[in-house]
Amino acid sequence: MTSTPLISIITVVYNAESLIEKTIQSILGQTYTNIESLVIDGKSKDNTLQFIQRFEDNRVRIISEPDKGIYDAMNKGMANAKGDYIIFINAGDEFYAVDTLSTTINSASNADVYYGNTAVINSNGEILGDRRLFPPDDLNWRSLRYGMCVSHQSLLVKKSIAPVYDLGYKISADIDWVIRTLQNAQTIVNTHNYISRFLEGGVSSSRRKLALKERFSIMKKHYGLLQTLWGHLYITLRFIKHRLTKKSMT
Repeated sequence: MTSTPLISIITVVYNAESLIEKTIQSILGQTYTNIESLVIDGKSKDNTLQFIQRFEDNRVRIISEPDKGIYDAMNKGMANAKGDYIIFINAGDEFYAVDTLSTTINSASNADVYYGNTAVINSNGEILGDRRLFPPDDLNWRSLRYGMCVSHQSLLVKKSIAPVYDLGYKISADIDWVIRTLQNAQTIVNTHNYISRFLEGGVSSSRRKLALKERFSIMKKHYGLLQTLWGHLYITLRFIKHRLTKKSMT
């Protein structure tokens, strides 16, 4: 593999005309230029496609057709990606800085996975702070026992080791995907940098319940029942501590 591998940046979008332009600008504005921007649109009914087509850049490829949900679209993106590496920067998300990909690739040679931290932003692109969970110094598949410590927006993954998303999960397939990706990886490099800005979004109570149910199922599959029960107790106690600390500061 060359020192400047092709990176496929996969963006899944549906009816996000107010968000997509900033995302594509962030992708095409990278100082690392050996990229393709692969946009997987679920046949949007608003002006999303028109906003994307404003970018007259041959690095942008668009696939617009109905899909079976976000994870089906992400699988479609991986199947059509031509790059040596893939990363998901979905509608509303952005790279942290213009030199993010250059810094990431230059942090080590030919790693299976590069990872870093994630900042949370609002719809105006303003940074609200870090994700509640920080990635560990030495990430491996067991690191997710106590929560989603790294987001897929901050994982640059060699395409040859990337699994498909399990469509049996409707909300939490990204957790399962990250675990299986790390299981496949032999060299995992901490860039010690922020890689992405993740758009904060609310989750309804019904979807939160489904997410918790799916997450428990995923953890049980990978770590076993006893480890999963302990992990969820640890997560609960940590969340309570976080809320109490936050409350005492206001």
